[in-house]
Amino acid sequence: MDDGWDIAVVGAGAAGLMAAIWAGRESPGARILALDGAKTLGAKILVAGGGRCNVTHHEVDEHSFAGSSQNAIRKVLLRFDVPQTVLFFRELGVTLKREETGKLFPITDRARTVLDALLSAARDAGVTIEHLQRVQRVRADEASEFAVEIGSVRTIDRIVRARRVILATGGKSLPKSGSDGHGHAMARWLGHTVTDRIFPALVPLTLPDKHFLCALGGVSAPVRLSVHNGANKRLTSVEGSMLCAHFGVTGPAALDVSRHFTDAKLDDARITLRVNWIPGQAEEQVRTAIDTLGWQSVLAWVRRELPERLARAILEEAGLETNTTGAQLSRAQRQQLVTALTDMVLPVTGDRGFKIAEVTAGGVPLSEIALKTMESRKAAGLHLCGEVCDVDGRIGGFNFQWAWASGYVAGVGAARGLSADEER
Repeated sequence: MDDGWDIAVVGAGAAGLMAAIWAGRESPGARILALDGAKTLGAKILVAGGGRCNVTHHEVDEHSFAGSSQNAIRKVLLRFDVPQTVLFFRELGVTLKREETGKLFPITDRARTVLDALLSAARDAGVTIEHLQRVQRVRADEASEFAVEIGSVRTIDRIVRARRVILATGGKSLPKSGSDGHGHAMARWLGHTVTDRIFPALVPLTLPDKHFLCALGGVSAPVRLSVHNGANKRLTSVEGSMLCAHFGVTGPAALDVSRHFTDAKLDDARITLRVNWIPGQAEEQVRTAIDTLGWQSVLAWVRRELPERLARAILEEAGLETNTTGAQLSRAQRQQLVTALTDMVLPVTGDRGFKIAEVTAGGVPLSEIALKTMESRKAAGLHLCGEVCDVDGRIGGFNFQWAWASGYVAGVGAARGLSADEER
């Protein structure tokens, strides 16, 4: 089977659907096909935010992202910012609400609301959407067209020809949703490079099986997590809630710090991750508080700051009896307690991998993409957007905002590129 289209969008997730919608709106009447290999369209959207879909954050800028240069990321984000995102979804019938964390969710608290609105908008824009259509390769031919090969690894069942292609395949996170890294291979075949490092980001971290935190599954606390190099210099830190689990730690703080820890660890094996269990207080403040406990028990004070199970476990880890009073602490014990509360080393053994990770760190560098159109500098007529690019944000709707912004720019850029092609 051989069929021709104006624009083929490879990947119908958040970025791909956004690109398809805006390509259709910008170029009414254009033949636009969105292809996806997954059994369920928009699987990542449906599971995001615990099934509620954290559409964006009330305040997004380049400082919340890593990967390519922040200046490049900023240029794309400014093309379709948060107010435009809120208005876009409102016009689709999806009203967003802001929660205390700054995250914006649909008032229905249902991710399905978001996905259905995007699919409807795409169809209204004249986009044909087909899934269970696995793209194996995209080739640029001599006729200034692309051949999009669909099928299995061994058999090509269909070739779609398109004047322009938008690559929105995602990275490698949540491969069951269709993002298995094949988009990186397609980008390479079309002349792009991909960063040397491709690793899970926003991913839970693992600890040794017998670590005391693994026995505290379900216990959470606000913390500050810091990444330190071998010279004990703090490289980065994040604050937020951390949740203990049977495998190690998860929750917003652990997820946010994970990409920074992994990236640093690849450079220096001596990198450590440290936790301050009382993030509102520095080491000296905690030391002063302990010094003034008198005949009050250490447990009584610590459990005012932390859940009791966690407080008891930390004291045991520090080698202290729970009924020990402040006055009974030796100088060495005071230091042990201060360290345990404000500078405890977490012996991270790894992470839970791409199957669990919410996003991928690494991808096609933005330096290889024209940021006004997201058109490839390597293959004319090819546009890239979303997670296939070397951009990853912190938890809280930032990665979706990158999808909306980069998808918008790619879609409009591809549509305008059609007009320019015709003029030439």
